[in-house]
Amino acid sequence: MKIAVLYGGTSGEREVSLSTGKGIIQALENYGHEVVGIDFSPERLEEIIQLKVDLVFIGLHGKYGEDGKIQSLLDMLEIPYVGSGVLASALAMDKTKAKQIFASNGIQIAKSNSYSADLGITAIAEDVRKHFTPPFVVKPNQEGSTLGLTIVKQDHQIENALELAVKSDSTILVEEYVKGREMTVPVIGRQGEEQALPVIEIIPKNEYYDFDSKYKPGGSEHIVPAEIDQDLTVRMQEEAILAHQELGCKVYSRVDFIINEQNEPVILEVNTLPGMTPTSLFPDSAQEIGWSYDELIQKFVELSASEQRKTV
Repeated sequence: MKIAVLYGGTSGEREVSLSTGKGIIQALENYGHEVVGIDFSPERLEEIIQLKVDLVFIGLHGKYGEDGKIQSLLDMLEIPYVGSGVLASALAMDKTKAKQIFASNGIQIAKSNSYSADLGITAIAEDVRKHFTPPFVVKPNQEGSTLGLTIVKQDHQIENALELAVKSDSTILVEEYVKGREMTVPVIGRQGEEQALPVIEIIPKNEYYDFDSKYKPGGSEHIVPAEIDQDLTVRMQEEAILAHQELGCKVYSRVDFIINEQNEPVILEVNTLPGMTPTSLFPDSAQEIGWSYDELIQKFVELSASEQRKTV
């Protein structure tokens, strides 16, 4: 197939996306595909509009990649692509909306409130003090890789945390801090036939799973499969598939949880375009069941082609 890989982009996750794109391009070439690599920018949309390819593999992360915007453009151009469509991408990126969907389906979430930046930092801080007691988390409603996130441990940090979050988004999410073990569950498959791959436990070297822990060499340790009991494993895998399905995701996603001090999984978010470097979490889990990185990328291509045939 002739496949275009979109990578790079303009979000705060650009560097990660460059690595993701490099890995995807190499894997596709190893399988004999003709690959066109595009360092995507919203200022150069003609590169997308003029594309003549069989499929687009989106290796972008964050805004303009994971939020449904590029998917919308590709839909209008009638170019098939790997992964979730416009609505699922937008819902997963909007943490507040996603949490409402999770809760309505019986998946445990952390208590949270969202605030429009138009209210002003002072008014937001006043309301936060009424409803939350440190420690709690302040973060942009639509951003990835923990960019703009602060764990507020003392009252005087609130305003600074809000100022940081508002640099990344016009809506701020404040949620209770859930202490526990970081877990993630990759999901893959045709719609209605998804399977969950082995659960991964993430042990960050820093205090929490921040940007450096995610992407710097040695920043975190991945334990695959996670050392938890079978009942908890099955529950998380089932809830990961349910979250993926209820958002309307396609082909693949990765669902993040924290196991709280009561040994219950609390869902954090669904990543519709998770990091896909050869050492990322999703490929680590796939390797546990015998799928190489190249095989995994090829599976995404085959699933996308099969979903496309189904809708034609």
